[in-house]
Amino acid sequence: MSEQNIYDDQTFFDGYLKLRDNPSASNAIVEKPALFSLCPNFAERTVLDLGCGYGDNCIEAVKMGASYVVGIDISKRMLEIANKENRYKNVSFLQMSMNNLSELNRKFDIVLSSLAVHYIEDFDKLLHNINRLLNDNGMFVYSQEHPFTTALKKEDYWSRDDKGDILHYNLTDYSLPGERRTAWIVDEVVKYHRSFSSIINSIITCGFIIEKILEPLPDAGIMNLYPAYKKYYHKPDFLLIKAKKS
Repeated sequence: MSEQNIYDDQTFFDGYLKLRDNPSASNAIVEKPALFSLCPNFAERTVLDLGCGYGDNCIEAVKMGASYVVGIDISKRMLEIANKENRYKNVSFLQMSMNNLSELNRKFDIVLSSLAVHYIEDFDKLLHNINRLLNDNGMFVYSQEHPFTTALKKEDYWSRDDKGDILHYNLTDYSLPGERRTAWIVDEVVKYHRSFSSIINSIITCGFIIEKILEPLPDAGIMNLYPAYKKYYHKPDFLLIKAKKS
């Protein structure tokens, strides 16, 4: 199965580095706190982080008591930073596609993934592999771009009034699953759209019990500090799911 490794594109990677240093970035302010709010107790647990990037979440899990963490990512450049900035005695980083989880031969108590599964075409295959890698009663906690975001084939996101204020979100093509090519830092970034029902049914069919779903909003303080976040009243950016191996 073909797979895009956009994070090893130099232009994209340079642009992503700038986003990473933005203190008001939505993944830092909204997504990461929501992700860890769903996580079970890490104490003495083994953890697999899918699409680990720089390894920040791996280190966070260790700080919260995880006994051992494996982070995988397809990007060589991302893992170079992970090995430089987030080396730790009980953290290992592997260059590996999420499509190749069958190559892993150990089990884990918790599987994490932050904003990575929307790059994977075969969601059911991914879920089956995650289920196989989890110990009994293991937990899968992940975030992805919200299906309202991934739905659009044309990036005409917002309708605005004559003052430029947002009136509403322009949801289109929601019921048409499949590949989307978007402009994010560079053109032609490949992602995959799935509806809510498709996502939920796949998780259940692949052997999980869904325990909680979040569509997080910034709190009032954040919205006052960064007014652009008020667009979340119209459409959240993220979907997060906590599921237990059944």
